[in-house]
Amino acid sequence: METKLILLDLDYTLLKNDKTISQKSIKVLNACQKQGIKVGFSTSRGNTNIQQYVDLVNPDIIICNGGANIYSNGELLHSQGFTLEQTRQIFAAAYKESGENIEMTCDTENELYWNRTENKTNQFTNDTEFDDFLDFKLSALKICIQTTNQELIERIIKTSNVQDCKAIPFSDIPWYKIAPTKATKENAIHFVASFFNIPTSKMISFGDDYSDIGMLKLCGKGIAMGNAIEEVKRVASDITLTNDEDGVAIYLEKNILKNETDK
Repeated sequence: METKLILLDLDYTLLKNDKTISQKSIKVLNACQKQGIKVGFSTSRGNTNIQQYVDLVNPDIIICNGGANIYSNGELLHSQGFTLEQTRQIFAAAYKESGENIEMTCDTENELYWNRTENKTNQFTNDTEFDDFLDFKLSALKICIQTTNQELIERIIKTSNVQDCKAIPFSDIPWYKIAPTKATKENAIHFVASFFNIPTSKMISFGDDYSDIGMLKLCGKGIAMGNAIEEVKRVASDITLTNDEDGVAIYLEKNILKNETDK
């Protein structure tokens, strides 16, 4: 398969468990770009929470907030988020169904907000703004709620009366993500395919979690990490090593760079 675009999930895919990118991965991705292959991030993280990785890799395309935003060379190409009214409805429903102690975060265009100042889950970021979400004045791209209770999440969505939204669990942390139904990695990839004139058949993607399943199924090749959940492995074209074993770099070095060199 001729590869024109490499799409990479970040957490537990390109990133090692300590949230760093190895020098080997940076070197291999740079080599792919030098051979004319575009490199893209496709992550559930917000744009404000990936800049340290953008500086290291310099991706040609960024799909973030699980598909809500698409960037190229710092320019916002597409955005798909909640309206201000929908955002407020979800927050109100969450407090109504779960009480004042519910823990939530909200990604907007330029900031990540959290309704906690202490005992925050700091696995992914310490750089957040505080807001109690009682009178929030910005539109959300996605809202995350700390719970593993699927029934609670379903009640929150029903109570909010927000149509066309979905909830996806994270396999590695006890949180759910609520986002517009159309804000998916696969819908973002369709936009990228049209905008850059790159058929999805010439894309290769790497992922490990629930939100990556559609992406892996859509691309010409979808590669599951060795540490991926079983649902991801079942739909993948192939399985590489784990994120801590440089699975992305090893696969690209063996299957993409070698093929390009052989041409």
